[in-house]
Amino acid sequence: MERGKLKSAVEAVIFACGTPVEAERIAQALEIKTSEAEAICSELADEYARDKRGIRIVRLNKSYQMCSVEEYSGVIRTVMDLRRNTPLSQAASEVLAVIAYNQPVTKAFIEQVRGVDCSGVVSSLVSRQLIEEKGRLELPGRPLVYGTTEHFLRCFNISSIEELPPLPNDEENESSDSEGDTKEEDGTEQVN
Repeated sequence: MERGKLKSAVEAVIFACGTPVEAERIAQALEIKTSEAEAICSELADEYARDKRGIRIVRLNKSYQMCSVEEYSGVIRTVMDLRRNTPLSQAASEVLAVIAYNQPVTKAFIEQVRGVDCSGVVSSLVSRQLIEEKGRLELPGRPLVYGTTEHFLRCFNISSIEELPPLPNDEENESSDSEGDTKEEDGTEQVN
């Protein structure tokens, strides 16, 4: 199939799916290499952005999806008669941050970090499709572990978890390490 037809086919698949579709599945359907499917998806995304269209193609981990441009969210909500999503509470934001930066994690880990029961908040984040169950640990009681979803990536406009900003503690640790502090073998610090 010629390149133009391949691009049209990929565009049609991404549009028709409505949900994120993996580049590997697109490649299998079109009988091309995954790298070629990814390149075509990237080209299409660039074209949509360059032409300033009302929709765009976003990459979510190894998947691609069409979505509307944020600029038109008000008009879309009016036409679809959608209520504005209520913002996350402080507790929900904290729990989501603990999960995003440490996933997969158990509810017990989240509660240990926050120091309070998180059952209601975890349930709320699951119902909003920001987190999901990722399996169970091979420990007594087989506790559930949670991680973020592709919906989380879309909401925060990132392609993967690696794009999350670094934690403030990480930056502080890196700057103190680079100031020339060294530890002697007995564990005491020596400043150069």
